[in-house]
Amino acid sequence: MSEGLIFEISSPGRRCVRLPGADVPRKPLNDLVPKELQRTNPPRLPEVSELDVVRHFTRLSQLNYCVDTNFYPLGSCTMKYNPRVHEDIAGLDGFKRLHPYQPHGQVQGILQLLYEFTVMLKEICGMADFSLQPSAGAHGEMLGMMVVRAYHEKKGDPRKKIIIPDSSHGTNPASAALCGFDVVEVKSNPQGLVDIDALKEAMSPDVAALMITNPNTLGIFEKEIKNVCRILHEVGGLVYCDGANMNALLGRVRPGDMGIDLLHLNLHKTFTGPHGGGGPGSGPLGVVEALRPFLPVPRIELKHGTYKLNYNLPDSIGRIKPYYGNIGVIIKAYSYILAIGKDGLSRVSGAAVLNANYLKKKLSKHYDIPYPEGCMHEFVLSGRRQKKLGVTTLDIAKRLLDYGFYAPTIYFPLIVEEALMIEPTETESRETLDAFADAMIKIAEEVENNPELVRGAPHSTPVGRLDEVKAARKPDLRWDFS
Repeated sequence: MSEGLIFEISSPGRRCVRLPGADVPRKPLNDLVPKELQRTNPPRLPEVSELDVVRHFTRLSQLNYCVDTNFYPLGSCTMKYNPRVHEDIAGLDGFKRLHPYQPHGQVQGILQLLYEFTVMLKEICGMADFSLQPSAGAHGEMLGMMVVRAYHEKKGDPRKKIIIPDSSHGTNPASAALCGFDVVEVKSNPQGLVDIDALKEAMSPDVAALMITNPNTLGIFEKEIKNVCRILHEVGGLVYCDGANMNALLGRVRPGDMGIDLLHLNLHKTFTGPHGGGGPGSGPLGVVEALRPFLPVPRIELKHGTYKLNYNLPDSIGRIKPYYGNIGVIIKAYSYILAIGKDGLSRVSGAAVLNANYLKKKLSKHYDIPYPEGCMHEFVLSGRRQKKLGVTTLDIAKRLLDYGFYAPTIYFPLIVEEALMIEPTETESRETLDAFADAMIKIAEEVENNPELVRGAPHSTPVGRLDEVKAARKPDLRWDFS
């Protein structure tokens, strides 16, 4: 389907609506707007009918790719289906008509929900408490680093170094640097896990924390996680866990039981809140008991049957978001947990791991597998075999569009050459996984038999291959309105 600009369907004199005549005395424009601010010519706006507008934007919407239309295998993003019943619950009048400045005595219902949701997250993750304020995963990371800094400063031992594995999410070093820390990278071992010897060498009295993802971004569970935590704790450091991959652990393993001191969760990933344009996100931060005093204010507390807001926390890092966080996302996550229950959480992680291993096995003969052992909820392929034939991972990703699939995460993690990072989630059926695998296998065969076809992809989209560097650096976003 091809759809041009709305200006291209413009026809002189055509209108969506005509306003009724003025029922107040007219005034000259010069009396209302200074002459130097007035246009010399009317704006060159499109002239279209209401039907033109409706059809144009409907056709544009049909070009969007989303979870509602097809499989979205973005590794490390957990693009799972968002149940519509949760949208209905978040849209109930009792939630929709609340105002954040209402006295706490008038909003006991939402305060109860937030309090109970915190209790749920504490149980799921094995942490002492949570702050629901962060509005995204990276926001939760930033709060975590602020808490780490406040903790060490309170002890009179300000520290400067944050240790981060080379397979980490890119937001990890960014969050640490934003909070004034120096980032020290540690290498992975041949199995894709944190190299314990390299970690020990990086230890010093100046290490504030380690930021780790478990399962890591290769989709591999860090088997030495308790040893990793012990190494940090021996030098007085903390262990921060990036909870972006929590979908693999739900109901089965609690980060707090591993020795983790802080972690954030992505409610818009693990707990089915919509991503991106359907968002916003939410990235609650959980902490162990020693770090509770540093969480943001206000804190919701239950006293004598009433939920109250406590601002009197002298060691708190302050407030990082207005009000109580992105309430709509929190309501959807709360509904999700209530809907599936404890056993449902275990089934989610089990199905997510099963789906990933199923896809990995189906594709293992056609693409290189840098880490062949069993994976968790996601896995990483390498297109280096195809690159030797002149076809890159980017070419493969573009060719997938012709088969009706969004591409996996590509070129990440950085430690894998020509990486394709695939996460199917638990909500996809076997038929969908088979169709995706068939498309990937066909592309691998095309690389061998007709590489030009793949290098020139996509062929069926409204526009072909774009110059992505130029589009990013010199976007053409203007239209002549003069």
